[in-house]
Amino acid sequence: MKVSIITATYNSAATIRDTLIAVKQQCYTDIEHIIIDGNSADNTLKIVSEFLHVSKIICEKDKGIYDAMNKGIAHANGDVIGILNSDDIYVDENVIATVVKQFEDPTVQATYADLQYVQQNDLNKIVRTWKTGVFSKRNFYYGWMPPHPTFFVRKEVYDKVGLFDISLRSAADYEMMLRILLKHEMHTKYIPEVIVKMRSGGISNASFKNRIKANKEDRLAWKMNGLNPYFFTLYAKPIRKISQFLIK
Repeated sequence: MKVSIITATYNSAATIRDTLIAVKQQCYTDIEHIIIDGNSADNTLKIVSEFLHVSKIICEKDKGIYDAMNKGIAHANGDVIGILNSDDIYVDENVIATVVKQFEDPTVQATYADLQYVQQNDLNKIVRTWKTGVFSKRNFYYGWMPPHPTFFVRKEVYDKVGLFDISLRSAADYEMMLRILLKHEMHTKYIPEVIVKMRSGGISNASFKNRIKANKEDRLAWKMNGLNPYFFTLYAKPIRKISQFLIK
Protein backbone atom coordinates (compact mmCIF):
# COMPACT_ATOMS: atom_id res chain seq x y z
CA MET A 1 0.00 0.00 0.00
CA LYS A 2 1.56 3.28 -1.11
CA VAL A 3 1.09 6.35 1.07
CA SER A 4 1.32 9.83 -0.43
CA ILE A 5 2.27 12.62 1.97
CA ILE A 6 1.66 16.15 0.70
CA THR A 7 3.55 19.12 2.13
CA ALA A 8 2.73 22.64 0.94
CA THR A 9 5.59 25.11 1.36
CA TYR A 10 6.12 28.83 0.97
CA ASN A 11 9.20 30.48 2.46
CA SER A 12 9.39 27.57 4.90
CA ALA A 13 13.17 27.40 5.30
CA ALA A 14 13.00 27.86 9.07
CA THR A 15 10.99 24.68 9.67
CA ILE A 16 10.89 22.47 6.56
CA ARG A 17 14.01 20.48 7.47
CA ASP A 18 12.30 19.06 10.56
CA THR A 19 9.30 18.04 8.46
CA LEU A 20 11.46 16.37 5.82
CA ILE A 21 13.46 14.46 8.42
CA ALA A 22 10.26 13.25 10.08
CA VAL A 23 9.06 11.72 6.79
CA LYS A 24 12.47 10.39 5.76
CA GLN A 25 12.86 8.52 9.07
CA GLN A 26 9.61 6.56 8.76
CA CYS A 27 10.16 2.81 9.01
CA TYR A 28 7.38 2.23 6.46
CA THR A 29 9.11 2.58 3.11
CA ASP A 30 6.39 2.76 0.45
CA ILE A 31 5.95 6.52 0.83
CA GLU A 32 5.60 9.17 -1.84
CA HIS A 33 6.47 12.59 -0.41
CA ILE A 34 5.19 15.42 -2.60
CA ILE A 35 6.31 19.01 -2.06
CA ILE A 36 4.08 21.76 -3.49
CA ASP A 37 5.94 25.05 -3.29
CA GLY A 38 4.41 28.47 -4.02
CA ASN A 39 7.58 29.99 -5.51
CA SER A 40 9.49 30.46 -2.25
CA ALA A 41 12.01 33.30 -2.17
CA ASP A 42 14.12 31.83 0.64
CA ASN A 43 16.14 28.58 0.89
CA THR A 44 13.13 26.25 1.07
CA LEU A 45 13.78 24.48 -2.24
CA LYS A 46 17.51 24.25 -1.58
CA ILE A 47 16.78 22.41 1.67
CA VAL A 48 14.21 20.16 -0.01
CA SER A 49 16.75 19.23 -2.72
CA GLU A 50 18.99 17.71 -0.03
CA PHE A 51 16.42 15.00 0.73
CA LEU A 52 16.46 12.20 -1.82
CA HIS A 53 13.32 10.56 -0.44
CA VAL A 54 11.19 13.40 -1.91
CA SER A 55 9.32 11.97 -4.89
CA LYS A 56 7.98 15.12 -6.55
CA ILE A 57 8.55 18.86 -6.29
CA ILE A 58 6.02 21.18 -7.91
CA CYS A 59 7.08 24.81 -7.78
CA GLU A 60 4.66 27.42 -9.09
CA LYS A 61 2.46 30.24 -7.87
CA ASP A 62 -0.74 29.09 -6.20
CA LYS A 63 -3.91 30.56 -4.72
CA GLY A 64 -3.12 29.63 -1.14
CA ILE A 65 -2.39 26.57 0.95
CA TYR A 66 -5.58 24.69 0.05
CA ASP A 67 -4.93 25.21 -3.66
CA ALA A 68 -1.46 23.75 -3.05
CA MET A 69 -3.00 20.77 -1.26
CA ASN A 70 -5.34 20.21 -4.20
CA LYS A 71 -2.37 20.17 -6.55
CA GLY A 72 -0.70 17.61 -4.33
CA ILE A 73 -3.77 15.37 -4.34
CA ALA A 74 -3.93 15.63 -8.14
CA HIS A 75 -0.29 14.48 -8.40
CA ALA A 76 -0.59 11.75 -5.76
CA ASN A 77 -0.26 8.11 -6.79
CA GLY A 78 -0.74 6.63 -3.33
CA ASP A 79 -3.58 4.43 -2.16
CA VAL A 80 -3.77 6.58 0.98
CA ILE A 81 -3.14 10.34 1.22
CA GLY A 82 -2.03 12.38 4.21
CA ILE A 83 -1.14 16.07 4.50
CA LEU A 84 1.74 17.24 6.69
CA ASN A 85 2.28 20.99 7.02
CA SER A 86 5.73 22.45 6.51
CA ASP A 87 6.11 23.25 10.21
CA ASP A 88 4.70 19.95 11.54
CA ILE A 89 6.45 16.66 12.30
CA TYR A 90 5.51 13.05 12.99
CA VAL A 91 6.26 12.07 16.59
CA ASP A 92 8.33 9.01 15.68
CA GLU A 93 9.34 6.65 12.88
CA ASN A 94 6.33 4.34 13.33
CA VAL A 95 3.53 6.77 12.47
CA ILE A 96 2.91 5.77 8.85
CA ALA A 97 3.19 2.07 9.67
CA THR A 98 0.51 2.58 12.33
CA VAL A 99 -1.71 4.44 9.86
CA VAL A 100 -1.31 1.77 7.17
CA LYS A 101 -2.32 -0.93 9.65
CA GLN A 102 -5.74 0.73 10.03
CA PHE A 103 -6.31 0.59 6.28
CA GLU A 104 -5.75 -3.17 6.21
CA ASP A 105 -9.46 -3.21 7.02
CA PRO A 106 -11.01 -2.59 3.57
CA THR A 107 -14.05 -0.89 5.11
CA VAL A 108 -11.94 1.91 6.62
CA GLN A 109 -11.97 5.00 4.39
CA ALA A 110 -10.26 7.47 6.74
CA THR A 111 -8.23 7.58 9.94
CA TYR A 112 -7.30 10.28 12.42
CA ALA A 113 -5.40 10.51 15.70
CA ASP A 114 -4.31 12.90 18.45
CA LEU A 115 -2.02 15.91 18.06
CA GLN A 116 0.21 18.01 20.29
CA TYR A 117 0.80 21.74 19.89
CA VAL A 118 4.40 22.59 20.75
CA GLN A 119 6.41 25.77 21.05
CA GLN A 120 7.77 27.29 17.85
CA ASN A 121 11.40 26.89 18.87
CA ASP A 122 11.16 23.78 21.05
CA LEU A 123 9.40 20.74 19.63
CA ASN A 124 9.64 19.00 23.01
CA LYS A 125 7.79 21.76 24.88
CA ILE A 126 4.10 20.85 24.81
CA VAL A 127 1.62 23.74 24.81
CA ARG A 128 -1.57 21.69 24.57
CA THR A 129 -2.75 18.24 23.54
CA TRP A 130 -5.63 17.68 21.13
CA LYS A 131 -7.09 14.36 22.30
CA THR A 132 -9.75 13.59 19.75
CA GLY A 133 -11.65 10.50 20.87
CA VAL A 134 -13.76 7.97 19.00
CA PHE A 135 -15.83 9.36 16.14
CA SER A 136 -19.56 9.79 16.18
CA LYS A 137 -21.60 12.01 13.88
CA ARG A 138 -23.17 13.59 16.96
CA ASN A 139 -19.78 14.96 18.03
CA PHE A 140 -19.63 17.40 15.12
CA TYR A 141 -22.74 19.10 16.47
CA TYR A 142 -20.93 19.72 19.77
CA GLY A 143 -17.93 21.46 18.21
CA TRP A 144 -15.78 18.39 17.56
CA MET A 145 -13.40 17.90 14.66
CA PRO A 146 -10.28 15.78 14.15
CA PRO A 147 -6.85 17.43 13.71
CA HIS A 148 -6.28 17.74 9.99
CA PRO A 149 -2.54 16.82 9.99
CA THR A 150 -3.50 13.45 11.53
CA PHE A 151 -6.24 12.83 8.94
CA PHE A 152 -5.47 10.19 6.28
CA VAL A 153 -7.95 9.09 3.60
CA ARG A 154 -8.01 6.65 0.73
CA LYS A 155 -7.41 8.41 -2.59
CA GLU A 156 -10.74 7.10 -3.83
CA VAL A 157 -12.44 9.27 -1.19
CA TYR A 158 -11.14 12.45 -2.82
CA ASP A 159 -12.15 11.00 -6.20
CA LYS A 160 -15.69 10.68 -4.85
CA VAL A 161 -16.20 13.80 -2.72
CA GLY A 162 -13.92 16.26 -4.52
CA LEU A 163 -11.06 18.52 -3.45
CA PHE A 164 -10.68 21.40 -0.97
CA ASP A 165 -12.88 24.43 -1.63
CA ILE A 166 -10.35 27.24 -2.04
CA SER A 167 -13.00 29.93 -1.56
CA LEU A 168 -12.57 29.18 2.16
CA ARG A 169 -9.44 30.74 3.67
CA SER A 170 -9.28 29.04 7.07
CA ALA A 171 -12.05 26.44 7.19
CA ALA A 172 -11.43 24.38 4.04
CA ASP A 173 -10.04 21.49 6.09
CA TYR A 174 -13.04 21.63 8.45
CA GLU A 175 -15.42 21.71 5.49
CA MET A 176 -13.63 18.74 3.91
CA MET A 177 -13.96 16.66 7.07
CA LEU A 178 -17.63 17.61 7.41
CA ARG A 179 -18.08 16.51 3.80
CA ILE A 180 -16.28 13.19 4.23
CA LEU A 181 -17.41 12.12 7.70
CA LEU A 182 -20.80 13.75 8.23
CA LYS A 183 -22.33 14.29 4.79
CA HIS A 184 -20.95 11.19 3.02
CA GLU A 185 -20.66 9.09 6.20
CA MET A 186 -17.33 7.53 5.25
CA HIS A 187 -16.20 4.88 7.73
CA THR A 188 -13.35 6.22 9.85
CA LYS A 189 -11.01 4.74 12.47
CA TYR A 190 -9.55 6.56 15.46
CA ILE A 191 -5.92 5.94 16.40
CA PRO A 192 -5.79 6.69 20.17
CA GLU A 193 -2.30 8.18 20.28
CA VAL A 194 -0.44 11.36 19.38
CA ILE A 195 1.08 11.05 15.91
CA VAL A 196 1.79 14.69 14.96
CA LYS A 197 3.44 17.66 16.66
CA MET A 198 2.31 21.05 15.36
CA ARG A 199 4.01 24.35 16.10
CA SER A 200 1.53 26.67 17.84
CA GLY A 201 0.30 29.89 16.25
CA GLY A 202 -2.41 29.07 13.70
CA ILE A 203 -3.82 31.92 11.59
CA SER A 204 -7.47 31.40 12.55
CA ASN A 205 -6.62 31.75 16.25
CA ALA A 206 -4.10 34.59 15.96
CA SER A 207 -6.57 37.28 17.06
CA PHE A 208 -10.18 37.79 18.11
CA LYS A 209 -10.90 39.30 14.69
CA ASN A 210 -9.53 36.22 12.94
CA ARG A 211 -11.54 33.96 15.24
CA ILE A 212 -14.74 35.82 14.18
CA LYS A 213 -13.81 35.33 10.52
CA ALA A 214 -13.11 31.65 11.18
CA ASN A 215 -16.48 31.25 12.88
CA LYS A 216 -18.24 32.69 9.83
CA GLU A 217 -16.36 30.29 7.55
CA ASP A 218 -17.17 27.34 9.83
CA ARG A 219 -20.86 28.22 9.55
CA LEU A 220 -20.55 28.47 5.79
CA ALA A 221 -18.89 25.03 5.71
CA TRP A 222 -22.07 23.50 7.17
CA LYS A 223 -24.30 25.42 4.74
CA MET A 224 -22.23 24.32 1.73
CA ASN A 225 -22.93 20.71 2.64
CA GLY A 226 -26.64 21.17 3.26
CA LEU A 227 -26.12 20.54 6.99
CA ASN A 228 -27.64 22.45 9.91
CA PRO A 229 -25.57 22.87 13.09
CA TYR A 230 -27.12 23.50 16.47
CA PHE A 231 -27.29 27.16 17.52
CA PHE A 232 -24.28 26.61 19.82
CA THR A 233 -22.18 24.32 17.57
CA LEU A 234 -19.80 26.95 16.18
CA TYR A 235 -19.32 28.54 19.60
CA ALA A 236 -18.57 25.17 21.16
CA LYS A 237 -15.81 24.53 18.62
CA PRO A 238 -13.27 27.04 20.05
CA ILE A 239 -14.46 26.44 23.63
CA ARG A 240 -13.53 22.75 23.34
CA LYS A 241 -9.89 23.82 22.99
CA ILE A 242 -9.75 25.00 26.60
CA SER A 243 -9.51 21.44 27.90
CA GLN A 244 -6.54 20.80 25.62
CA PHE A 245 -4.39 23.04 27.83
CA LEU A 246 -5.08 20.71 30.77
CA ILE A 247 -3.70 17.63 29.02
CA LYS A 248 0.07 17.26 28.70
